[in-house]
Amino acid sequence: MKSSLKLRKVDEENWRCGLKVAENQKQFVADSAVLLARAYAYRRSRSRAFIIYEGETPVGMALYYDCDELSAYDFSQLFIDERYQGRGLGLAAAKKILDLMRRDGKYKKVVLCYVEGNAAAKNLYEKLGFSETDRDGDEIIMEADL
Repeated sequence: MKSSLKLRKVDEENWRCGLKVAENQKQFVADSAVLLARAYAYRRSRSRAFIIYEGETPVGMALYYDCDELSAYDFSQLFIDERYQGRGLGLAAAKKILDLMRRDGKYKKVVLCYVEGNAAAKNLYEKLGFSETDRDGDEIIMEADL
């Protein structure tokens, strides 16, 4: 795991850090504005939005929240800025986020989905132990035990 990688809660100081994915990834990943809107919309479900830092440099964003109806955490979003991809930061950040969920302990399961055709997301989530459980249109639903 990247030792200098840190998760910081999104706050009034860091929310405008200008992170984005490559143009050819926009069909697969919501941008930072959507992530922040979703964090607000799910605030009653204990949403946790993070900026992912390598050292003091913001490199990505992530969001998860409680999904009581599935008795699971919903790992809603994760992206690494186009300038920092291909360095293992997504995997390292996802491991840290899963560790936060384990320490929180409310649920023993995590659900997520990704858009079909996003091979990078599929590979990442399979490395983390997620497996496909369902499909909803072009979204592949996966889950893993914590």
